[in-house]
Amino acid sequence: MLTHASFLLSGAAHGRPFEADATYYATGHPKPVLLFVHGFKGFKDWGHFPLLADYFAEQGFVFVKLNLSHNGIVVGGTGDLEDLDAFGRNNFSIELDDIGQVIDALFTPGATPVPAAEMDLQRFFLAGHSRGGGLALLKAAEDPRVRAVATWAAIAEVHPQWPQSVFDEWQRTGVLHVPNTRTGVELPMHYQIVENYHANRPRLDIPHNVRRKLKQPLLIIHGDQDETVSVDAAHKLHQLKPNAELLLVPDATHMFGGAHPWPETELPAPARHVAEVTAAFFKRQK
Repeated sequence: MLTHASFLLSGAAHGRPFEADATYYATGHPKPVLLFVHGFKGFKDWGHFPLLADYFAEQGFVFVKLNLSHNGIVVGGTGDLEDLDAFGRNNFSIELDDIGQVIDALFTPGATPVPAAEMDLQRFFLAGHSRGGGLALLKAAEDPRVRAVATWAAIAEVHPQWPQSVFDEWQRTGVLHVPNTRTGVELPMHYQIVENYHANRPRLDIPHNVRRKLKQPLLIIHGDQDETVSVDAAHKLHQLKPNAELLLVPDATHMFGGAHPWPETELPAPARHVAEVTAAFFKRQK
């Protein structure tokens, strides 16, 4: 039977509640566990992501996805980005800690609604899209419980390569607004995210961590027509870890054919191809 189980967590440092859910077929037999991390301005139920959960469950995985605590989603709210104050107070350290809390919960018997008998935590994997792909790389570099990683259209740098004048103005005003092109809402980003990056540079430096600390097998997937994160990022990650597997999806854009909302009952073709290759990659990890 296909099972969907939600659970709440509360940030140890910030106390803000956030939600995760698991999708799997309850068979009583242990299955590999895949934790998926959404990207910037994303959330766990964006577009076709619930269909991804169903697909990986059909492939024999326990598929877990989370709302990062400060992504703008409110537990019990509208289901879309609405807490702009929380969005503005987000930073990469908070996001990595959120992922770590979900991992800790999965590895703690009884801390999630997924029975221990359903999970093979010796085969625990991470996947992330866009900024979530960068977070997956950083988390795997610091957490040996992660057996392998897949990135989908991932960033290769946390620090945006903007002109110094942008940072000067951002520091002067304390806030930078970025448009949510889907809704038209201007989303605030407080300057603390820059300060947090510099204060935690060793932990948040993707090139350093991929080159020096990421020991796990890595699959890099990117659309060759990505309009948001250049395909150059995939090539950079591959240069940092030459033994990684690299797949460039022809004619695929940043969301691999998806959109929000996604009213269809099937995955978009590029996203299904990404899912198929990713499932096969994780199944090869013994």
